[in-house]
Amino acid sequence: MNADKRRSAFPSASEDEQRARRTPDTPQTRSPAYRLAFTDLDFLKRDALRPTRLQLELMKPELLLQEHGVDATVVIFGSARSQRFAKDGSNDDLCGRDYEAARALARLISQAEGGCPEKLMVVTGGGPGIMEAGNRGAHDVGAESIGLNIVLPHEQAPNPYITPELCFQFHYFALRKMHFLMRARALVCFPGGFGTMDELFETLTLIQTGKIDPIPVLLYRKAWWDSILNLQVMADAGMIAHKDLDLIQYVESAEEAWETIRDYCKSTCANHK
Repeated sequence: MNADKRRSAFPSASEDEQRARRTPDTPQTRSPAYRLAFTDLDFLKRDALRPTRLQLELMKPELLLQEHGVDATVVIFGSARSQRFAKDGSNDDLCGRDYEAARALARLISQAEGGCPEKLMVVTGGGPGIMEAGNRGAHDVGAESIGLNIVLPHEQAPNPYITPELCFQFHYFALRKMHFLMRARALVCFPGGFGTMDELFETLTLIQTGKIDPIPVLLYRKAWWDSILNLQVMADAGMIAHKDLDLIQYVESAEEAWETIRDYCKSTCANHK
């Protein structure tokens, strides 16, 4: 039974909130000091309450995902600027092909074709570009998907393909990135900018240092990644171990990415039996 639905001798927060609204209007009851602490947004936004807000931002998505039965996800990262069509209306540019590949991969993940032992759900950053493609691919086949959006200085809105009940908004990047990985069975990075690099290297660092169990980290379109990253130089200089290069795998198609994810999930489930 959901903990929120258990019978209790104590009144619920909602019940006491309703009772508080029936309090007579006096100078004392109008004072901010008299507000119930959990309904006092001015109080909750104080700098001293940052630890509480961090906990809330961890717990709200966690509880809702648990209630929705989400156990295993595949994370799709990539540029918010990759669009389905080029500005001239064609679909011949690399960004357009990246978009369609991410969309195709999300369809494969959401359908779990080929005997994947777990029900996998696509999770993205919830915005446009590759993120939209991931949620859209799941939507194409009638599957649910997750979006982890974040408040940014410029106008930001979740893409329309996220399952509404699984569309979350974050204030803290750190908590958002934690939620990306808490249920992840694999991470697929399409070409992207600073945000994609941040999420990629945080994942690699967590795997390298043993903070999370190893999962497939797939980079889509090797030629692009080779043009901006030279991890071999880092290894040759002793900045990372040569074995750390094996933390990354390159894929050239949605089908290749899906086969790698599926085989990993089969192997993991077999080892846990």
